[in-house]
Amino acid sequence: MNIEQFSILIEKLFGGLLKQFDNGEEFAFYNYGPDLIRRIGYATNITPELIEQAAQKKVDLIVTHHDAWDFVFGMKEECHKLLVSFGISHFFVHLPLDYAEFGTCTSLFKALGINNVIQQSIDIEGRSLPGIGEFEFPISFQKLSERVSTVLGENIKSWKNSEKPIKRVGIITGAGNSTKSLRDAHYSECDVYITGEKILYTIQYAKFIKMNLIVGSHTFTEIFGVKSLSEKIKENYDSLEIIELVEDHFE
Repeated sequence: MNIEQFSILIEKLFGGLLKQFDNGEEFAFYNYGPDLIRRIGYATNITPELIEQAAQKKVDLIVTHHDAWDFVFGMKEECHKLLVSFGISHFFVHLPLDYAEFGTCTSLFKALGINNVIQQSIDIEGRSLPGIGEFEFPISFQKLSERVSTVLGENIKSWKNSEKPIKRVGIITGAGNSTKSLRDAHYSECDVYITGEKILYTIQYAKFIKMNLIVGSHTFTEIFGVKSLSEKIKENYDSLEIIELVEDHFE
């Protein structure tokens, strides 16, 4: 697959979502690598350590959910220096991947064994509405918490605020700590809300409205969407090699 073919495929996969969000802010392609892409490495985040790992594994293109954050001062500049130095291209896609049919939310539902997705996560007036899905048969809060921990491969935080069995699940991957997001899940009659970040108000409001709450990490609630995107790229170009770049569980 060459660079032009990659660009055409990305437009095909995301369609109007690329027009809905700003190029450079919510997605961008940094062309520093070879024109012919043989090996793609994917991860949620781009960091200097991840780029060095990609170079060791002879990756031609890194695909991530996030760009380096401007407020992690100096890291974006360092990442670009390393990408140029190693001759590796980078494509990141943030909000379009959150709202794509195969994106972060839907992919986490699938990983948790929830096949009945009632509502995809969508953008409404600049904020995310939770994805809503249902188990075929209700399960206990403890069993779901254990499943989330196993799927994410990390310790999670959980707050049991209701005795109801879990059937309807609301998810915002990553930074879904807003009380508005919890309220949306509550209004949608969810039995539990799953996200990747929390603050004091998240916990207080969940307790107040008697919403069961499960919080993993920002990184690993979102990795499944990046994996799904990488697999879709490979479906179109089978000769590509796709590898997951290893990130730490430190959140």
